[in-house]
Amino acid sequence: MKLFNTKNIIKLLAVLFIAITIVSCQRDGSAAEDDLPQEDLTNIILKVRDISPGSTASAIAYNYSMGAGGAPSIKLEDGKTYEVTAEFKNGNEDATQEIKDAKDEHFLIFNFPNSDIALTRIDDASSTRADGKRVGLKTQWVVNKAVKNPSATSQLIFTLYHEPASVTEDAQANGNGVIFGTQVGGETDAQANYTITN
Repeated sequence: MKLFNTKNIIKLLAVLFIAITIVSCQRDGSAAEDDLPQEDLTNIILKVRDISPGSTASAIAYNYSMGAGGAPSIKLEDGKTYEVTAEFKNGNEDATQEIKDAKDEHFLIFNFPNSDIALTRIDDASSTRADGKRVGLKTQWVVNKAVKNPSATSQLIFTLYHEPASVTEDAQANGNGVIFGTQVGGETDAQANYTITN
């Protein structure tokens, strides 16, 4: 039986030490470096204001609490136009500015199952990416039909993506509704569900 000599044992230990050091120093280049990890977001608030001609209504805040379950109901009237501003909270702290600071790494998708709503992104420069695409923190909704089929749930599925490889502001039909915005790759920073009523 052949025994290991001291020189071979030292080489083996050195290789093992280097391998362990390299593995422990590597990061998953996504969540570890995310400037706004999902677990840091506690609330998503949509401020909805009727801007139809003649309206003097102030904004109504619809608060989605992360992990609490349930879907706040957003009341929309057919034929009306609304301005919608999205805010993200971490406890009492406003995390929206962090999204604006890293606007090139974020993008919002608006999915309206069972509603006929035309959405336009109206972000200013503070939330417009270097590629010219608007993140979607400020939008305008023209409500053609808030609830298309009364026997089905109408809702908004609102998703914030982090570091998508590419994005578009295009709209696409999806079953009985429309999705505004598409992305390739990236991770979900946050998702909120709101029920649409009229």
